[in-house]
Amino acid sequence: MKPFAYERATAPEAAATRVTDTADAMYLAGGTNLVDLMKLGVAEPTLLVDITGLPYDSIEHRADGSVLIGSLVSNSVLSGDRGIRRRFPAVAEAVLAGASGQLRTRATTGGNLLQRTRCVYFQDVTKACNKREPGSGCSALEGSHRDLAVLGTSDACVATHPSDMAVPMAALDAVVHLRRAGGDTRSVPLTDFYLLPGDTPERETVLEAGELITGVELPPPPAGAAMCYRKVRDRWSYAFALVSVAAVAATGPDGTLSEIRLALGGVAPLPWRARRAEEQLAGRRPTEEALRSAARAEFASARPLPRNAFKIDLAVDLITATVLELVGGEGR
Repeated sequence: MKPFAYERATAPEAAATRVTDTADAMYLAGGTNLVDLMKLGVAEPTLLVDITGLPYDSIEHRADGSVLIGSLVSNSVLSGDRGIRRRFPAVAEAVLAGASGQLRTRATTGGNLLQRTRCVYFQDVTKACNKREPGSGCSALEGSHRDLAVLGTSDACVATHPSDMAVPMAALDAVVHLRRAGGDTRSVPLTDFYLLPGDTPERETVLEAGELITGVELPPPPAGAAMCYRKVRDRWSYAFALVSVAAVAATGPDGTLSEIRLALGGVAPLPWRARRAEEQLAGRRPTEEALRSAARAEFASARPLPRNAFKIDLAVDLITATVLELVGGEGR
């Protein structure tokens, strides 16, 4: 690990200004991902600005049913919050599925959203990786890619986004609140916050230099809708998703889907909102046949590699079973 400077921020403006004005400076919160990357030589900040003392560590439940989650709220606090568990259970389920209890105690909401990929070539500085070193190539295309993406990829990168929490937040139309140096603020829908790799896989989000996540807002959940998060992984504990799905669904008096939202994890470089599947299912009866057809349509643009094509069938099965579980849909 290379030497670096460390400062503890006491005010948001000072933190944002310091990171904006210092080359290769980074924010430090829980450090559960950043510190590992520093040990591997993937991240080499010249300065760490510790933001754990800033006033972004609370959960605000609002009268209209929305909630504002501070960026420094720990994953353990978030998953244990009664309001979250009652009205946004998919978020709590995703956080609990994401890591061990020890890591959840340290990891923060903002840090969870900004996790870097666990692609083995990104983490190995001796291997070519366009995300880590633009223009060097993508070793995963011909190498180990079983766990990597099938949707939204490019010839430059096939990495997946590792966050569990971001998946239900995408399904729930979450909005990310940001703060720049100088005090300017802006809000970005979570589904617009992340960028597909294209030819610039090193740029993963719309964050500008020194910009700080201050919170994540969840709008009121759809009236009468049920929701859940389901994750398929290689082992029960502490493993990243092969495929995951966050589903929000409700049926009307006639048995058709009056609400259907789907987001996927483990299959794309970002939490993937399944818009095509949602469009096909809206207003239809949730039969197994309809669900499988819509799920297949979502993967029409997939670009699987030889050892991860199985993810498509797995995702179709998971989407179908999850929605049927939520709404008690019909068989074939």
